[in-house]
Amino acid sequence: MRRNALGIFLCLTLPAYGWGPEGHNLVARLAAAHLTPQAAAKVKEILGADTSMASISSWADQIRRSRAETGPWHYIDIPIDKPHLDMARDCPKGDCVLTKIKEFEKVVVDPAAAPEKRKEALMYIVHFVGDMHQPLHCSDNGDKGGNDVKTEFAGRNGNLHSVWDSGLLGRIGDENAMFAMLSKDLTDKRAKKLGKGTVEEWAEQSHKAGQKVVYGKLPKVAKGTPEKLDATYEKAADPVVKEQLEKGGARLAATLNAMLK
Repeated sequence: MRRNALGIFLCLTLPAYGWGPEGHNLVARLAAAHLTPQAAAKVKEILGADTSMASISSWADQIRRSRAETGPWHYIDIPIDKPHLDMARDCPKGDCVLTKIKEFEKVVVDPAAAPEKRKEALMYIVHFVGDMHQPLHCSDNGDKGGNDVKTEFAGRNGNLHSVWDSGLLGRIGDENAMFAMLSKDLTDKRAKKLGKGTVEEWAEQSHKAGQKVVYGKLPKVAKGTPEKLDATYEKAADPVVKEQLEKGGARLAATLNAMLK
């Protein structure tokens, strides 16, 4: 099901922060469906009985303007002309999404931490695990993660980052339809398989998607000319969007299950 032009326009004019609210909701909803009973109970205890992970999944974006120092925490710039992650090169100040996920894990499991600090830490983790599965949060071509790449997509002007945040997802279908589709494929067995690995390995996989599809499938245009993203690009990109959301959900569940035993 494809959305109308107004819906696409709204998606492409949202701030280019990470998956849009719909994408973050999907990651959180998928993860919630694969939590162990113990982890689910502790998430409820930390967030509050009436607060779901989906409801706070975009909190880290909502407070970003008032907490400017958190901006770099949402991504890690791995150059697309490099084959692998290099933390010394790509996160020299320890101020990137991978280090922040680990730092906030320690806060969540610290019984001495204040309840509000544990809650904030958990909200950051829910968001950041989602963020790192948007390929342009682990890929860069000297263009601010695609923010400087002007595009024409679905009849609207925007940039490459916003297309991958919300533009593509907004044309695939609404959130509930997407959740039903992704849930059908994400069995417990598959979720456990996808949940294996480290945040560094997951970042490298997102980087590969950035190399091969996000940048690799871009049309060849003259420098300074907007990229016209047509049906061919969209056909190559859609499966990546779906797979990265699925991985994000499985890996958020794995992270929380391991942390909240």
